[in-house]
Amino acid sequence: MRIFVAGATGALGFPVVRLLIAEGHDVVGLARTVRRTTCLEALGARVVVADALNAAALRDAVTAAHPDVVVHALTAIPSRGPLRVSDLGATNRLRVSGTKNLLSAAICAGARRIIAESMVFIYGFGDLGDIALTEDMPPAREIPAPWLRPPVDALLSEEAQILNASQARSIEGVILRFGGFYGPGAGIDVMMSRLRRRLLPLPKRPRSRGVPWVHICDAASAVVAAVSGGGSGQTYNVADDEPVPAAKLIEYLAEAIGAPKPLSVPNWILRIAAPFVASAWFNTTLKVSNEKAKQELGWVPQFPTYRDGIAQAVQIAGRPAAEANPVTLD
Repeated sequence: MRIFVAGATGALGFPVVRLLIAEGHDVVGLARTVRRTTCLEALGARVVVADALNAAALRDAVTAAHPDVVVHALTAIPSRGPLRVSDLGATNRLRVSGTKNLLSAAICAGARRIIAESMVFIYGFGDLGDIALTEDMPPAREIPAPWLRPPVDALLSEEAQILNASQARSIEGVILRFGGFYGPGAGIDVMMSRLRRRLLPLPKRPRSRGVPWVHICDAASAVVAAVSGGGSGQTYNVADDEPVPAAKLIEYLAEAIGAPKPLSVPNWILRIAAPFVASAWFNTTLKVSNEKAKQELGWVPQFPTYRDGIAQAVQIAGRPAAEANPVTLD
């Protein structure tokens, strides 16, 4: 099939392109700038450069590609991660206006299906209990703090646009609600560097009892599974089998790479220095079921727990640079 990947140089988009090409698909990747195209071309993808917020330019790019399937992996998250809600502003615009433009372009181009990257935080922040939430659980209506509302509203807009188009039978829409990404090219490299220098502190009293995670390779394989699997108008939780508090994952990573134990700081310091991280990762308890994705997409995580994924990431980090697979973040 011919597949158009929007956000092809991103943490998710790049491994998606790699897997699609490995399976023999004809892939056209969208990049924001010319300097980010070399890594995609090295994989065998054709690349177009356009701004997803420019509706006309995006429509021309997608129409020229004439894809069977469109993948929406548009984000603009800083390489250090979103420390504050303001760091998600550009991504929020892509999830609202970018979705509108990409969906319109996909329908105009005659694409059969669009697969959209969403996130489990659409269920909300804070203490959501220890029962694994299924896709039947409605998205968050109440948020602990008003300043946390924008990223949830952006996810709600993205999903609603895709699902409304599915209901209208304009296109088959599939939503993948991912857990937190980790793995090569998806933040773990930065975490390792900071841990070695003791620059990744943890709260003294983290309140989280667990949040969902997914290795970036497993996230990419779920997208590939959704190219031909799953139903139109369906949402799927894509996370590994063991939710774990962010603090525990970070401590495990530090031990795995032989780094010093992370510093512990008062909770109020993290709330000031990195309020989004403090609220979303250290103070949220959120667990989701991945059974629907396993049953309907035929998706099985290669790394069912964070321990498996960290072992792989540490092994890759120890290889010579020439042997490691390059990942370019967008």
